[in-house]
Amino acid sequence: MKPTLIFDYDGTIHDTLHIYEPVMRDTYHWLAQEGYVEEKPLAQARIAGWLGLNAKEMWEDFQPQLAEEIREQAAKRNGDGMVARVRDHEARWYASAKSTLDLLKQNGYPMIVLSNCKIAYREAHWEEFRMERWFDRFYDCESYGFAPKTQIIKEILPQYDAPYVVIGDREKDLACARAADAAFIGCLYGYGSREELSGADALIKDIGELPNVLKKLNFKS
Repeated sequence: MKPTLIFDYDGTIHDTLHIYEPVMRDTYHWLAQEGYVEEKPLAQARIAGWLGLNAKEMWEDFQPQLAEEIREQAAKRNGDGMVARVRDHEARWYASAKSTLDLLKQNGYPMIVLSNCKIAYREAHWEEFRMERWFDRFYDCESYGFAPKTQIIKEILPQYDAPYVVIGDREKDLACARAADAAFIGCLYGYGSREELSGADALIKDIGELPNVLKKLNFKS
């Protein structure tokens, strides 16, 4: 039996920094203009480090001193800006993502997505990339009260047949796999470090490597 593949989205399929960085910089500039923060140089590496976190975690790391109301306003600006750019067709997937998903689908792998994202973001991407061609469902954390992936995965997996493989680029994805007693394939091309993916069952430098890695893990029926 083919394993159920559980994909992270940002940094695994979606080349997120392409739209996230300009949106984040715009929001940071707005915060400075409003007098909430002192605007300082913001390194791309730090922005990339927030990808994979949910909105609450990101703002607690970036500007923990901000009042909750201001954080919510800033998070909404970010969220709305990201969705707008997706709707304007600015979002892009990694170059070999679609062809890889085509091959996995042809080979009979059931596939779902589990992401630390909001409902509007999920809906925009699902429609923009016509993701129903490959995935049974796209799960977002907002629909589960922004619970961690380690909790959400336990709720959704009874709907799918074992064994399971989680594919992602951050340590939260590795923790998610371990919570589900699933194999984990770490994506070195995403936004996490090799160190945080330590303990992965396999590592890939391009999503195009995924089909062969799955065969090596002996999941091919």
